[in-house]
Amino acid sequence: MSGPLLGNEKTSSHSRSHWWYVWIPTFTAFIWFGTILSMLITWLAEGGTGRPRYSSESPNQKIAYISDVGADFLKPLFVTGCCITAVGFFMSLVVERYLRHSGRLIPTMRRREKVFSVLAVLGSALGGCGLILLSIFDTKRFVHLHRVFLLMFMVGVALSAIFTCIEYRWISKDFHYLRQLRVAYISKGLIAGILVVLAVAFGITLITAPNVGAVLEWTISLGFTFYLLTFYYDLRQAKGVRKGELNPRAMRNQRRWAMTRQRFGGGKQRQ
Repeated sequence: MSGPLLGNEKTSSHSRSHWWYVWIPTFTAFIWFGTILSMLITWLAEGGTGRPRYSSESPNQKIAYISDVGADFLKPLFVTGCCITAVGFFMSLVVERYLRHSGRLIPTMRRREKVFSVLAVLGSALGGCGLILLSIFDTKRFVHLHRVFLLMFMVGVALSAIFTCIEYRWISKDFHYLRQLRVAYISKGLIAGILVVLAVAFGITLITAPNVGAVLEWTISLGFTFYLLTFYYDLRQAKGVRKGELNPRAMRNQRRWAMTRQRFGGGKQRQ
């Protein structure tokens, strides 16, 4: 009686061992969304579009930028939220790379995929550093530096998203019968693509139409929450998978089996 009981406890414990991974992007998204929402509510409570409320706003500006609110008395909240988000974003990609390397997620089968995985991590580090620095060097005291670090943040996130999508796409070509991989890179590509288009529009309107630029900045920031949450879906796939179980050799055998099954009319593999 004690043997099966211990075995069940071990299996149950192992099936939950992925939870600390998925809490990283979930907690990061919660902190980021909470920070932006708190700043938006504060601005609205102080009068909203009634008139410029912050010293960093231009005279004809009716809608405050996040950086305007973050440069005022809410700066401690802004800096804290940005620091936690930057670290959480970086750690989400580091953990994803570790899980692939350790055989708990579908592994990279070629060197090119590993290269793009590392580049995605480096892109997240660049974006994270930019996010931290733009919150410290606020738009009230360091206008030029703030915009440089804002660009650094956007470019870093965009590069990380592009490299991640390329990596996932190539892995998916090896394992085209696994629906999870297609969902992962398509969802990331759609969200990142929309955010990049909005970021380009934001860069243009930042100078030509400040109020439109402010709306775009709030929209992009809130949309970034959804990109962070996509990593919850990725890391959750490690649920119930033991270390080394998804090694390249085992996956090659699975791929051959799936291809043979499809070729000789064995039907589609269950998802």
